[in-house]
Amino acid sequence: MTERLPLFPLGTVLYPGLVLPLNVFEERYRRLLADLLAGPEPHRFGVVGIRAGRETAPTGVAGPDGGDADPGGQALAGLGPDPAQALYDLGCVAEIASAEQREDGGYDLIATGTTRFKVLDFDAAGPYLTAEVERLPEVVGPEAAVLGQAVERLFRTYQKRLAGARESTVTGLQDLPDDPMVLSYLVAAASVLDTSDKQRLLGAGSASERLTAELALLRQETAVLAKLPSLPAVELTRQAFNPN
Repeated sequence: MTERLPLFPLGTVLYPGLVLPLNVFEERYRRLLADLLAGPEPHRFGVVGIRAGRETAPTGVAGPDGGDADPGGQALAGLGPDPAQALYDLGCVAEIASAEQREDGGYDLIATGTTRFKVLDFDAAGPYLTAEVERLPEVVGPEAAVLGQAVERLFRTYQKRLAGARESTVTGLQDLPDDPMVLSYLVAAASVLDTSDKQRLLGAGSASERLTAELALLRQETAVLAKLPSLPAVELTRQAFNPN
């Protein structure tokens, strides 16, 4: 079964169960939020990662030849003319938990990731991007509990080494979930990885496959951290508002 969703392209990857705070100020996304909130609950949109392009961009700005400075138009401003080239085709449905409109017309938004999807067709004809999507099933997979225990142990070591490289204290280690599916998404979100690696984890066919990939990535990252004297401070357990 397929459905059409409005899309919010971001430079970060959203996973099921994770919270997404957003500071919405661009006109196209104000319109998206206004249209969603005017309809029935639940209010949902799709989050897709940006492969090539920018989260924010001026729209309606004349170029040197007098035409639109951004060939993608308003919906694709900052992304270029072809969304299939600019964006990943795997994303996550975000359900709005709270939305507060500011005096300037923007929104302070809190949403939660719910379900993964695959984009079947992008549509940039309107004021914001939409897509026909197919939701992906969640499969636990074999030996997920055993793999989860191994990932949990290695993830704790990883965060301790990262904290040591940052010369800071470790936070967020006390309450890792027992559910291997939830753990797989939490570790994917909390690890410092390239967007391509995070997208690969999002697209894993099962929790077992995701946990197996995380074991390999965490071993690699932990080994690198052991050789580094220090790293720039970065907060892993909290997400700042995404300016969009």
